[in-house]
Amino acid sequence: MRILVTGGNGFIGFNLIKKLVSEGHDVTSLDNLSTGNKLHVVKGCRYVYGNVENIQSLNNADYNLCYHLAALSRIQPSFQEPFNTFIANTKGTQCVLEWARRKNTKVIYAGSSSRHHNPYLSPYACYKYMGEEICKMYKQVYKQDIEIVRFYNVYGPGEVVDGDWAAVIGVWRRQVRDKKPITIVGTGEQKRDFTYIDDIVDGIIRIGILDIKHEDAWELGTGISYAIKDVANMFVERFNCKIKFINDQKGNYKGTLRINDDSLKLLNWSPQDRLKDYILSL
Repeated sequence: MRILVTGGNGFIGFNLIKKLVSEGHDVTSLDNLSTGNKLHVVKGCRYVYGNVENIQSLNNADYNLCYHLAALSRIQPSFQEPFNTFIANTKGTQCVLEWARRKNTKVIYAGSSSRHHNPYLSPYACYKYMGEEICKMYKQVYKQDIEIVRFYNVYGPGEVVDGDWAAVIGVWRRQVRDKKPITIVGTGEQKRDFTYIDDIVDGIIRIGILDIKHEDAWELGTGISYAIKDVANMFVERFNCKIKFINDQKGNYKGTLRINDDSLKLLNWSPQDRLKDYILSL
């Protein structure tokens, strides 16, 4: 298959492209490197650097499938960058879907588990919600082949460690590296469903390749949630580091957990809980 991955230099995109290329697909990446890593390059993939709003520049080629992963994907930075978050997460999605409609290309849209919470708690949650709604409109109005997939807390090799776009595991890895205490936001009682990157890649490849439709969205999480303070104790066990509690932050959800089993039942997807083993392997 000829496949386009937007956000191909990002954490998930990089790992997805590695798998797709290894399976013999013709893969192109589109990324503006605003959050992606320029070192995340896979031999055999064609790299185009630019914004997804300019995706029409790829009109010289036809693609069977597009994985739309490009986004500004963290809650806290979105408070300081609401306009840029809107452009990347909402306008960018509109541009991708319109391009795909004209090219008759199937789209897999990377949604977020934030959908299950109040979308007005952060610009990120709001614009990801809007991205899903745009997808559903295109599906209904234009009968377009679009599948929505919601990620939970993804971790694993290649995760972001430096900068504002790091998630909690990446932040703690950086703090341990820099010989600083790992920081827990709020009480640490909040729970998260952590999903290993290889399971995410396996899930979205199944969604892209199989001709199985979902009326809402595919949920990709392990179905197991850990309190943040318990995950921090795994870091203490591994690195003998200190823990520092800091004030709670806006948009900090109390819990995330996959409870919909459609991906397991219909896709034969089998995620594994690898969190402690991964942390102890660092």
